[in-house]
Amino acid sequence: MALLHQAEIRPTKLELLAGWLPGRRWYSGPAAGEPVRVAAYRFDDPAGAVGIETILVRLDAGPVHQVPLTYRDAPLADADEWLVGTTHHSVLGPRWVYDGCGDPVYAAALAAAILTGSGQAQEYFEIDGVREIREPSMTVATTGSVGAPVVGPVRQVVDGDPTRIGTDTVDLLVARRLPGDGLPDGGPAAATLTGRWPGQSTPMPLASVRPR
Repeated sequence: MALLHQAEIRPTKLELLAGWLPGRRWYSGPAAGEPVRVAAYRFDDPAGAVGIETILVRLDAGPVHQVPLTYRDAPLADADEWLVGTTHHSVLGPRWVYDGCGDPVYAAALAAAILTGSGQAQEYFEIDGVREIREPSMTVATTGSVGAPVVGPVRQVVDGDPTRIGTDTVDLLVARRLPGDGLPDGGPAAATLTGRWPGQSTPMPLASVRPR
């Protein structure tokens, strides 16, 4: 489950993305504008140390883009190229925000969510000691049904559309533009993550994983 905080964040996530997103090689849309949040979903970090949220955003009339983000309380070593920016959370303090495709915690969480069929994390607030569940802005589904994988270190990331994340044990593909060119057929061993959100009633492929 993902614990959310009623907090002020400065700059906001969308403000960070406004300056970062147009510079990505897989981005398609206007060179400047105000990103609009379309929907989002979360995964759990079993260690409880890293926040993992995937946001669907668009700029003006451009396509929807899928941006996995990780939130850390300290810089991730050797990951400057994946840094989206830093922000201040009124409850948690300084946060380093990364493109999740370059973060090994995201790779492990995505692989586990898809391969085990566990899907997204349930989101909740705690108010005066009472847990209040927040309804998700979108739902995801998976085709996996195997045991939890052991995902080794991230060995290579090819930052295209889809973005390819190679680890010792699995290869992951993350779609960036929705809809875009789609995810390549990973064969019978591949498992897929799909999503639906308001205005998108047909399941949209979001990511896939194939054990090595």
